[in-house]
Amino acid sequence: MLSIDQWAMLAIFLLTFAGLVKYQNSPERVFAAATMACLTLSFVTTEQIFQNAINPGLLTLILLINCSFSFERTSFLRVVASSLITKSVSASYIKTLFTTAFASAILNNTAVVATLISPIKNNKFINPGRLLLPLSYAAILGGTLTLVGTSTNLIVNSMLIERGIPGLQFFDFTLIGLAAMGACMVVLFLRISTLPKIVANPKDDKHYFVEARVTEDSKLIGRTIEENGLRSMDSLFLVEIIRHGHLISPVTPEEFIQPGDKLIFTGDISKVFVLQQFDGLQLFAEQDGLLRDNLTQVLIKPGSAIIGMTLKQAGFRARFDAAVVAIRREGSTLSGKLGELILQSGDFLVLAVGNDFSTRTNLTKNFFILSGVETEDMLSGWRDKFTLVGFLATISTSVFFEIPLVKCLLFYIAALFAFNCLTINEIKRRFPLEIWLIVVSALTLATALENTGVSFVIADYVHGFLEDKSAMIAFVMVFFITLILTEIITNNAAAALIFPIAYNIAIGLGVNPLPFIMAVAFGASGSFISPYGYQTNVMVFNAGNYKLMDFVKVGVPVSITYSAVVLYMIPLIFPF
Repeated sequence: MLSIDQWAMLAIFLLTFAGLVKYQNSPERVFAAATMACLTLSFVTTEQIFQNAINPGLLTLILLINCSFSFERTSFLRVVASSLITKSVSASYIKTLFTTAFASAILNNTAVVATLISPIKNNKFINPGRLLLPLSYAAILGGTLTLVGTSTNLIVNSMLIERGIPGLQFFDFTLIGLAAMGACMVVLFLRISTLPKIVANPKDDKHYFVEARVTEDSKLIGRTIEENGLRSMDSLFLVEIIRHGHLISPVTPEEFIQPGDKLIFTGDISKVFVLQQFDGLQLFAEQDGLLRDNLTQVLIKPGSAIIGMTLKQAGFRARFDAAVVAIRREGSTLSGKLGELILQSGDFLVLAVGNDFSTRTNLTKNFFILSGVETEDMLSGWRDKFTLVGFLATISTSVFFEIPLVKCLLFYIAALFAFNCLTINEIKRRFPLEIWLIVVSALTLATALENTGVSFVIADYVHGFLEDKSAMIAFVMVFFITLILTEIITNNAAAALIFPIAYNIAIGLGVNPLPFIMAVAFGASGSFISPYGYQTNVMVFNAGNYKLMDFVKVGVPVSITYSAVVLYMIPLIFPF
């Protein structure tokens, strides 16, 4: 029989799982609530929480992410991107997907995909719809090749170290990852033709929604739309006029302009400055005093704090030091005042940014930055080369001289600060607080499960259930449970939640825990069916205007192939 404490701990664990399913966009809050519940009921001590917060594996993960901020600002990815797609379609597919995979083995795969989206969308040889989704899958597969390829590998490693076991080595994942990648790439090449074609054209940026106001002293007043030349613009089309709260649509050529009219245009955002050539026509962002030559395109993230608000309700200018020039929403025709539109996840915004925009700490929590990064944010000259060579030297030193990676990264990040390749503002703006909270809370939840004995009860139950059966059944179950959870609650949360159970099942069965640990790591990286299970999937889902069925048609055969290869290879490399 379970004790009262064990029932309470089991309830916390099950509620954590339910919370992760319900609140998929805020896993860090769910884990934090579980941690506070465990602390309140004295299932863990404050000392144990602090010990988890400085776990060497977790520190390695945080340092690696911070170091990658500098690497992303080098010319490396941009130079590589420019050489991938050529007239040879087959060669372009092979170069792009394999380069993405191997780059993702040592770099942040989100940064790799973000860098390649624009060149792929603008290329003249391959339809972007046939390449963007495979690009995400290649990045996911590449992340499974090394210890630092994906955050889930490092999370699993940190939880292993927390149990006093030597951490995983840099190339422990490589043979399994290479086998899975090779098989899945074959499937990808066979399924590419089933993906939809999209318009591979920079003019994809048409259909942006732009607002301009007629000032009181404008020379446009008293003249018709036709007379003012507002109907004959090449790339912008006047679709609505908002006058004293009333909507005029369609707009006829004979309509007269009045003071205070809000003119609503749709079209190519790159031509937006044409409107400044009309006397007394003031863009929405210009009213905020922020109109500049360099505009920044962003995509509103799922879970952003501004979803469901208008620009005014969100306090957009004060919150981000930016004003919205234009907005685009896939599959919808926007209407009304720009400032009164309800913002939604997946909306594309074009921003005129202030001096403090790049230093705001809330940008990456609310947006994917798609383009328009200012040049001063990029590294050049010797700093560019130093960052690239230093990163490769750091990884190589750890691998070949068996020096702990955390120690090598400490020296590297110190050098980045010393040579001004990385700034405190950059760390403050992009510090992975959510990942840190998830891992610390997950480690604490695992500690509480063991302190109360719940982990051992579960392990004993599984051992009794499988007493006359092979440990292979438990191993396969762990993998598929993690794989399914990854599609539902994201990869990091799935790895953190399943690891303590998987580890204790292995101990209860009296077998080597490494196959079970690898099952969690590879299961958590196998998000191929859901557009929301992995961050790169979200990025290409919006960029390629895909539908859920596009992920299913390609993702299901890739997922089946991935699962079969991984389940065969793990016991081969790490016997029970």
